[in-house]
Amino acid sequence: TSSAYPVTCRFPEKIDFASALSTGQPGSWTDQGTVYTSSSSSDYNAIDPNLFVDDDGKWWLSFGSWWTGIKMIQINPSSGKQLSSNTTRYSLASRPTGTKAVEAPFIVKRGGYYYLFASYDTCCAGTGSTYKVKVGRAGSITGPYRDKNGVSMMSNGGTPVLESHGSIVGPGGQSIMNDVDGDLIVYHYYDANDNGTPELGINLLNWSSGWPVAY
Repeated sequence: TSSAYPVTCRFPEKIDFASALSTGQPGSWTDQGTVYTSSSSSDYNAIDPNLFVDDDGKWWLSFGSWWTGIKMIQINPSSGKQLSSNTTRYSLASRPTGTKAVEAPFIVKRGGYYYLFASYDTCCAGTGSTYKVKVGRAGSITGPYRDKNGVSMMSNGGTPVLESHGSIVGPGGQSIMNDVDGDLIVYHYYDANDNGTPELGINLLNWSSGWPVAY
């Protein structure tokens, strides 16, 4: 679930893990327990997880919402839990001044860079939503991620990818999917031409400039 309302969705939050050894169909899943938690004393939020497997087969889980922003831990591929030999909680993106609204990380690797997509500002308010998608890139999976102007995503940086335009209000909650036509960005938004009805949006991404451009 989204943490766009931090007052009502405060704590505790946790990321769970389940496995399906056979078909992946309902009834075939086994609960493997908690992967990571946040509590009332945490300055981060264990929500919106995204798993990235790097070229060396290492697993990385990014997550987070509001407060001190987007975090990452390394995962043991054998257990699905945090790797015991690396218990570092990395910080990838934050908004240290003003609103703390950054969440829903999604990481891809293109052209030698790691790209961190995140949703900024507030969703879930119909046509009053201010959600938008921004991106930064890094030479290392753990960062530092910087936007097109060189501003760190730890200092409120981020290059816009999708913002409200026309009848498309508050696009965010994004995922990136590679398809036969290229990369797709999949997201939710509110349709201003239909009384703010929530909709699913899908656009192609062009990477020719070295930065993702939705079209």
